[in-house]
Parts: sequence; C-alpha cells; structure tokens
Amino acid sequence: MIHHLSLGVRDLAASAAFYDGVLGALGFRRVFEDDDAIGYGTADDEDILCLKLRADAAAPGPGFHLAFAAAERAAVDAFHAAGLRTGGGDNGAAGLRAQYGPHYYAAFLVDPDGHRIEAVCKAPS
Repeated sequence: MIHHLSLGVRDLAASAAFYDGVLGALGFRRVFEDDDAIGYGTADDEDILCLKLRADAAAPGPGFHLAFAAAERAAVDAFHAAGLRTGGGDNGAAGLRAQYGPHYYAAFLVDPDGHRIEAVCKAPS
C-alpha cells in the first residue's frame, strides 16, 4: 500500500546519524543519498523511509508516530539504545506493552526534529 514515507529534517547530517543507528538496529541501511536526501531500506534505490532536507521542517503534531517492525526483542532494545546515543529523546523505554497485546514489545523515541518513532516486536519472546 505505501511505497515510501518522507520526513522533513532541518539537519541532514544529524538526522542521518540518528537514523543510521536506529534503523541499522532493525536491519535497514542507506539505499541512496544525495545532497538533500537520504533513503533507507533493504535494497539499493528502493527506499522505504526518506529524509529530506528542509529548512522549515516540523514534525506532525500529537497523535502521529511512525512504527517500525523488529524481528526480535533484542532489536527493539538496540533501536532504543542507538537512538539515545545519537541525539534522540526517550519517549518510552523498551518493554512489554500489555495494553496492546500480550507479546507487544516496543520502545519509543523522538528524533532530532521531533518526529515520534517506535520499534515493535510481537514475537512471543
């Protein structure tokens, strides 16, 4: 259904460092880049998430967040740790979220531009 999603960022280098870490923990990598954009995915030139340099970039308001699937709980832990190391804000440490299901293991971050992101694993353990 969705081909890719773009996020406007004010500092491409800072955002790249953050997303290299958090998405790398989930098995994604840079699949293209130029002076104004960096794309992440699993195959060259097939981005799923694109960071676009925009001087007036602003994160969407309350209620919006972007959740990434993690294959295992350790990847969720690594996502959260990488985000904190690279300039992200803690918006919920890694752990079970029983209100979303018995195996819903997630962590929440705020990126350098204020975008709210999540990594979630629904595997039993």
